[in-house]
Amino acid sequence: MKIVITGGGSGGHFYPLISVVDKVREIADEKNILQPKIIYMATEPYDEDILFKNEIDFVKISAGKLRRSGGFFANIIDMFKTGWGVLDTLVRMFQIYPDVVFTNGGYVAFPVVVSARILRIPVVIHVSDTVPSRVLLYAGKFAEKISICFQEAASYFPKEKTAQLGNPIRDEIKFKQKDDAHSFFSLSPDLKTIWVLGGSQGSQIINDTVVQALPDLLRNYQIIHQTGKKNYDEVYGSSGVVLLDNPHKDRYKIYPYMDDLMMKKAAGCADLVLMRSGAGSINEIANWGLASVLIPISKQVSRDQESNAFAYARSGAGIVIRQKNLTPNILKFEINRIFEDKLIEDMQKNAKEFFIPDAETKIANALIDVLVSHQK
Repeated sequence: MKIVITGGGSGGHFYPLISVVDKVREIADEKNILQPKIIYMATEPYDEDILFKNEIDFVKISAGKLRRSGGFFANIIDMFKTGWGVLDTLVRMFQIYPDVVFTNGGYVAFPVVVSARILRIPVVIHVSDTVPSRVLLYAGKFAEKISICFQEAASYFPKEKTAQLGNPIRDEIKFKQKDDAHSFFSLSPDLKTIWVLGGSQGSQIINDTVVQALPDLLRNYQIIHQTGKKNYDEVYGSSGVVLLDNPHKDRYKIYPYMDDLMMKKAAGCADLVLMRSGAGSINEIANWGLASVLIPISKQVSRDQESNAFAYARSGAGIVIRQKNLTPNILKFEINRIFEDKLIEDMQKNAKEFFIPDAETKIANALIDVLVSHQK
């Protein structure tokens, strides 16, 4: 038995796929089903160590991206890449001939789902955002099962095939660690903690705004700031200048990147998270029961983040500041309002209520069902 997994080249696509694969293997063991071979098809392996650790084969394919910006000629080149990618992937898919394809979208998935349709291979899709990508909208027309995270996505797909199952969370970060979390970062348990979560790429506008607001924020709060690797040196330097003679500069902890242990420790001591609004990140903080200030990427760059942010904010778990409105004064005002008006506890409670647990297990069961039925 074989399963092909595919998804866009970001952690928000890659890690949920791995979470589901882990559960597929657990369920196969429990049900005494032959362990399926897993193949990851994409333009890049994303994380070779995890693929190796999880015994997942990597098959490189070609794919082009329809850009919202970048010019006419870039799109023409990508159209040729896509055409070649479909032909190349079709040959590779025929050679592999999996029993099922599982995807959560992204441009790299397009050649795979087209090939699956041509070869009549069953497809299962997961939609993590409120607004499905073009690839998922296309795949949804013939997918056997469709999993969604946000209820808002349901209107795009046939009701009889669609179920709201939540978003997969990796076991490695599922449970926050409160024990010794403050001492881990050399922080005080008596102060409220703000966690600025920039993701692996970071965000220059969020970093710059936080640095400008530091002198005022550190009077009342302590801050864990994950800047993103490429932004770390700049933010470290500018924050050092801003806080040069500040008596509270020890309340500011800055990191380029946070591994799984640091993520769990930060979740254990954080009261409020300041972050973008990718679906994966939203579900991680909801799982931890953390209140949030969401600053979505603009619609011109990302068609889903604003929609995700406002859908999540309607649950009462967070507030939204549009990127174009983000200033140090507005950021300070909203943070102070959350704590001074005692909104934080209700926001944390609403975050836990928003989260749908065990999505990875539910999706894995759906995959197993399709896998077994295809064998008959």
